[in-house]
Amino acid sequence: MKQRILTGWTFSRALYAFMGIAIIIQSVVQHEWIGILLGGYLAAMGVFGFGCAAGNCFGGSCNTKNPSEYSKID
Repeated sequence: MKQRILTGWTFSRALYAFMGIAIIIQSVVQHEWIGILLGGYLAAMGVFGFGCAAGNCFGGSCNTKNPSEYSKID
């Protein structure tokens, strides 16, 4: 867990963490408590590196087989 938090930081991951923390702070200041959930989710994505903050939503990181690779039943 410690290694996951401390390594692999990208611009998008830092942006998620920063925006999540900013939303949490702004929500507390304005007493909009539901905003803490949104900010907490975004901050967690950035800090722990899951979801789109880790770059898993694009870029071909999903392994799929081509239709020609499926075994055919004769």
